[in-house]
Amino acid sequence: MSIPKNQAAWLNKAGSPLQVGDAPLPTAGPGEIVVKNAAIAINPLDCHMQDAGVFVQQWPAIFGCDIAGEVYEVGKDVERFKKGNRVIGHTINLTSGRPQDGAFALYTVVPANKAAILPDEISFTDGVVLPLVLEAAVCALSLKEPGVAMPGVATPALGLPYPSLQDLPSSGKTLVIYGGSSSVGSVTTQLATAAGIHVIAIAGTHNFEFSKRCGAAQVFDRNDTSLADKVSDAVRKNGGEFVGIFDAIATPETYAHDITILGQLGGGHLACVHPPPPATDLPANVNAGMIFAVNDVAAPVWEEWVTPALQSGKLQCLPPPCVVGKGLEHIQTALEKSKAGVSAMKLVVEL
Repeated sequence: MSIPKNQAAWLNKAGSPLQVGDAPLPTAGPGEIVVKNAAIAINPLDCHMQDAGVFVQQWPAIFGCDIAGEVYEVGKDVERFKKGNRVIGHTINLTSGRPQDGAFALYTVVPANKAAILPDEISFTDGVVLPLVLEAAVCALSLKEPGVAMPGVATPALGLPYPSLQDLPSSGKTLVIYGGSSSVGSVTTQLATAAGIHVIAIAGTHNFEFSKRCGAAQVFDRNDTSLADKVSDAVRKNGGEFVGIFDAIATPETYAHDITILGQLGGGHLACVHPPPPATDLPANVNAGMIFAVNDVAAPVWEEWVTPALQSGKLQCLPPPCVVGKGLEHIQTALEKSKAGVSAMKLVVEL
């Protein structure tokens, strides 16, 4: 049997365009699978890695976080998968630095505890929108102890329950999600709702229905001049425990609203996708941190929840994919489109 040829979109230096070229065919170590990729997705993190070389540990680099495809090889001690399974997976080049762990290739290594069977009725193009943002959502919601996102920046510890496959009664907890129509905001809304959390989302008016489709109980206009007051009032009216805010946008403008809301409600958690405001700018009783989307806290969700949740519709492949092209050469175009800004969609390249 002939050995397949691997190729990748290589980053040779920070700030340079990707170059498609040959790459070694990876092998699966213990606890790993090799996936023949059918689709990959683009995240804002990828743009930062290309532009500034952040998190790159060796050059040239293969990066990217989201893959969907078929299992090509199964490593030792892996029992959940066999060759030919359709899967989605979250790759970990971000932490390992190994080129074989980057998504922007025809074949990629994925930890078995960061992958799940993709039901036959869901296309690779739809499924690939989920992996990174799913893990980010779990890290935002379910960490029980703070850690370190990067030197000097803590991770938040909301300690909320894992999502359930059952329809749970309300837990009495309320979470505000700023950027409810973003990729990570929409999936965090789904997971929080599946854990019995009352979600209040902030989004553009054109994305209100989308945020509600993800499970938000209420949605407020990000451009409303009374935004902070209205969100605070909605939290009070819902009663129960105010958990805090997950800010999936994390800009000076959104932080200003976060600070006002947290001040009006007496504190809470502030979980952000970028480093949070300095402690000197925060109201009393606020536990702020930046999520880091690679953590074993997500393993039970990957192993036990994702596949049945996709089968039942408890987890939807949202935001929907926007296919940029077919082939590794289209990843550079997709990265440029991502930098220009997207809303309520995920940029995908088919392979």
